[in-house]
Amino acid sequence: MKTSLSLLAILLGCALGAEESQKAPEGFKALFNGKDLKGWRGGSTFDHRKLLAMTAEARAEQIRKWTAADQKGSLMEAGKNGRPHWYVENGELVNDGFGAYATTEKDYGDFELRLDYKTVPLADSGIYLRGVPQVQIWDSTEEAKFKIGANKGSGGLWNNSAGAAGKDPLVLADKPFGQWNAFRIVMKGEKVTIWLNEKLVVDNARLENYYDRKLGVPERGPIQLQTHGGEIRWRNIYIKELGR
Repeated sequence: MKTSLSLLAILLGCALGAEESQKAPEGFKALFNGKDLKGWRGGSTFDHRKLLAMTAEARAEQIRKWTAADQKGSLMEAGKNGRPHWYVENGELVNDGFGAYATTEKDYGDFELRLDYKTVPLADSGIYLRGVPQVQIWDSTEEAKFKIGANKGSGGLWNNSAGAAGKDPLVLADKPFGQWNAFRIVMKGEKVTIWLNEKLVVDNARLENYYDRKLGVPERGPIQLQTHGGEIRWRNIYIKELGR
């Protein structure tokens, strides 16, 4: 009897812990509910302006291809473990490193985004802001990528031009593998400020439009969580929309 009660207490504790971890801070809304992919669709490295320029029918079909389980490389296609490329486990949003990007159904203008992530050696990922790549996440110990900046750590606006402000993080702030990392990202207009594990890594730098550097980034667009060949876990994904 005592064993059963103890097991029940553990299970209840885990359930309450998962629920508590998804409770948004004051003024924020949870983008991930800790249970399923409600509010998310598939996406890719694709100019959001071109998606919006499609007819409603063509746009819906493109989003279906990125999302549906019957499309190769989509959000819901089964990976090597038999699960979809994106699934929920223990209140965490997990990606196996492949498939389409988890993309918010809603578009955002100015915002503050907070989230936690945990990844594995040799993995590579990122966060697209208004559909534009990207806040970089990678293995800062992978020597093969030191020549492109991996040793400088995660959190930079990696797709900015060489030498541009924000391309490289100001400090190396990554935690060792097995630990959770916490981002705080503030985007106002085209300017982005980023803290990784409470350390300032990008200071009010302009995010360049990867798709056409002569243009600014879209005024509104989705948040995207990139896949790039290695497992990554996400939790506590919160957003607060800001007025201009």
